Amino acid sequence: MKIAVLDDWAHGFRKLSCYTRLKEHEVIVYHDTEKDPSRLAERLEGVDAVILTQERSAFPRAVIEKLTTVKLVAQTGSHRRHIDLEACTERGIIVASPSGKGVSVPTAELTWALILASLRNIPHETEQLKKGAWQTTVGMGLRDQTLGIYALGGIGSLVAQVGRAFGMKVICWGRETSRSKVLEAGYEMPGSRDEFFSSVDILSLHIFYNEETCGIITSADLASMKPTSLLINTSRARLIQEGALLAALEQGRPGRAAIDVYEEEPIVNGDHPLLKLSNVICTPHLGYAVTYAFESFYNKAIDSIIGFASGIPVNWLNPEALQLKQCGRF
Repeated sequence: MKIAVLDDWAHGFRKLSCYTRLKEHEVIVYHDTEKDPSRLAERLEGVDAVILTQERSAFPRAVIEKLTTVKLVAQTGSHRRHIDLEACTERGIIVASPSGKGVSVPTAELTWALILASLRNIPHETEQLKKGAWQTTVGMGLRDQTLGIYALGGIGSLVAQVGRAFGMKVICWGRETSRSKVLEAGYEMPGSRDEFFSSVDILSLHIFYNEETCGIITSADLASMKPTSLLINTSRARLIQEGALLAALEQGRPGRAAIDVYEEEPIVNGDHPLLKLSNVICTPHLGYAVTYAFESFYNKAIDSIIGFASGIPVNWLNPEALQLKQCGRF
């Protein structure tokens, strides 16, 4: 089979041990992102199977209807909202994606890396030291500070545990149905949303992104935060109301932020307004980008490809697509 791997930004796929599992197949790896539907379809001409790296490339109907040779789309991870499953089925294209939750630990680790880098001014002090200056700022410690976790899921729970270990007061917010879970874990849940946002010294977002949570963090929420507070987002950019974070940071509430996620990715040529602010640390969606997580993601996609080549369905979401293809109904 001819297999295309999309969006290997860090040139890491061929370095993974799972890459050798495809030694009997022709593999093409792309290191950039093609967002134009026509050009992406041209890129996939003659390809039998496509490996999508997380949600880096959308796979809408505009792309799918232009595909002439693709038989299988193997998704790394369980995110699927960026794939038009109905269009794939109509075209007789199998979509394979594993079920279950993703790997939580790497994102929790990065969250704390961003918190510490921000509070101790690490990027700034590193640059100052290179220029010959010594200790130009005084950082902020963690003990007795209030850590706010919005959504105490898998990642949020890990971040909260570390905060507790540092001697922080941990408070949480989320759906009212989460209150018992928060209390059982030994944390506090304020009586109101405004109390939560106005109390935190550090706010970390770990909300699952969907249509209901899009824009769930509003301008009013941000405006109620302290001018000394820090907002961390390693989840999804669109959880925050469009334009609200930039405006809030320019107005000084919250006082600073550390951001790993953006409305449109990748960002190239430094073209994003947050990169121009001195009170923001920006990283290029590194949350899940560690070797063992990628081994897991890609291994499961390769399971689906090898299974497909052998006539064995592995993690198929739409087996009816194969029936339609065999009947010529697409």
